[in-house]
Amino acid sequence: MNAHPPSFFSRLAIAMGSFFAIVGNAQLAGNVARLRSGEALVADVPAPEPVITVVEKIVERPVEVTVEKLVEKVVEQRVEVPVEVRVEVPVQTATAAYQLLGLLQREARFVDFVQEDVAGYSDAEIGAAARVVHAGCRKVLRDHLTLEAVRPEAEGSRITLQPGFDAGSTRVSGNVVGEPPFTGTLTHRGWRATEARLPQLADPEVARVIAQADVEL
Repeated sequence: MNAHPPSFFSRLAIAMGSFFAIVGNAQLAGNVARLRSGEALVADVPAPEPVITVVEKIVERPVEVTVEKLVEKVVEQRVEVPVEVRVEVPVQTATAAYQLLGLLQREARFVDFVQEDVAGYSDAEIGAAARVVHAGCRKVLRDHLTLEAVRPEAEGSRITLQPGFDAGSTRVSGNVVGEPPFTGTLTHRGWRATEARLPQLADPEVARVIAQADVEL
């Protein structure tokens, strides 16, 4: 809309044009009459200020629901099996040696035979005594020890000792040069004790008595 007031000639042109318009238009004539009476034009009436209305809107919030998840519990069941504990009574090395020597003396008169000066005996007498000693010693070994051969091969066979062989159970002799493997002739199969069965003693000092002294009355 033009804010500057119209000039004289413009007002004259508006008046002449309005005259015929007012004559031919009753509504326009009414509006002009109200304007002349001091009523404000619609354009001059300030627009009503916008009314701000606060509207509370209820917003639905998602509800968190705690879902308990069932977890399968695996219960480990342990079954304890009673284990038989074998209590072994330790035998002193010296006591075991005394025991074995005592057994050889009792069964084969071994100590008597070795301690005897055989220089004054004939070969026949020594041979006869050796049979008794041999039989008694063999019985002691059979009753109280379990023996096995170190090497399974027959004596006299050719064998090869590979690197890392058990030098504690196999002895190498002869012309030993360099490092294994060694190839040679098995002259003795060796013996290994796998079990010992010596009597239990209430008093270990008793084993020191290899043979009791004999007194004839």
